[in-house]
Amino acid sequence: MSHKTTIKISTFTSRYLSVVAASTLFFAAFIAGSVLYRGFFSLQTFLNLFIDKSFLLVSATGMSLVILSGGIDLSVGSVLAFTTMVIASLTEFAHINPALAILIALALGSLMGLGMGSIIAFWNVPPFIATLAGMFFARGACYLISIQSIAMRNPSMQAMALWKLRFNVGFISINVIIALAVILAGTYISLYSKFGRNIYAIGGNETSAVLMAIPVRKTKVLIYTINGFCSALSGVVFSFYMLSGYGLHAQGMEMDVIAAVVIGGTLLAGGVGYVFSSVFGVLTLGIIQSLIMFNGTINSWWTKITVGILLLVFILLQRFIVAVGSRNR
Repeated sequence: MSHKTTIKISTFTSRYLSVVAASTLFFAAFIAGSVLYRGFFSLQTFLNLFIDKSFLLVSATGMSLVILSGGIDLSVGSVLAFTTMVIASLTEFAHINPALAILIALALGSLMGLGMGSIIAFWNVPPFIATLAGMFFARGACYLISIQSIAMRNPSMQAMALWKLRFNVGFISINVIIALAVILAGTYISLYSKFGRNIYAIGGNETSAVLMAIPVRKTKVLIYTINGFCSALSGVVFSFYMLSGYGLHAQGMEMDVIAAVVIGGTLLAGGVGYVFSSVFGVLTLGIIQSLIMFNGTINSWWTKITVGILLLVFILLQRFIVAVGSRNR
């Protein structure tokens, strides 16, 4: 085999092997569930994965951009909870129109992302530390609003939450439409815009990106601002799903989002992966949960154990891919 052919194979491997592995794992799990459990193989069961995990799909889109740039964000679950509290308090206590309340919540989430991105970009604070502080700040802000759960009884909120797009063989909620729109937008931005190319360049080698005159600081700030917006939007979706605001919502969700992005094939070190492939990561988490639910005799904590094992396997797979790519350069 020629050197040129070897380079082509290693390039293909580093770019697509994790994505192929994630998609294969999902479809294999779905087929296994269809064989083992009656009623599992149906369009509505498939659509329910999107309905139940729509908030995770939205958040995973923003997190994909962050991880592609070589960063991390631990605040997404707390920003989601904060968003639900803001919407609930504004609509129930201040009697503000839900549309305006949602816009305010999205603006606040984006502002939090802007703040964390600025700290990371201009003060060279590690993303782990900056977003950890953001996580505590957002979660604490929830309890400044209320320590109790706030039910959303506004008729407009309830109408949006209950709205469904029906087909002959199933239905989807407004949350799925929002999630799919965000995924398409994130995929387009990452693959077909100058901003997206800058993200890959920074994640691949930040020093080289600086030498190529890429606006690294500006790009980082924008990445975290977008992720703050996506976290807040996932809070909006979660509000439609739960019809309540609560400071304890989405505890530990940041780990699920990161796991979904990594299982979807995005390299944790940055620079390799695709936004759309995070969909397979999220759906894989959903299909594991569904399989355990259909079984009925397995403890639900096996979901966490299985996700942990899968995360370890995919990280090891990524290390293997990087090692193979380095040897063949």
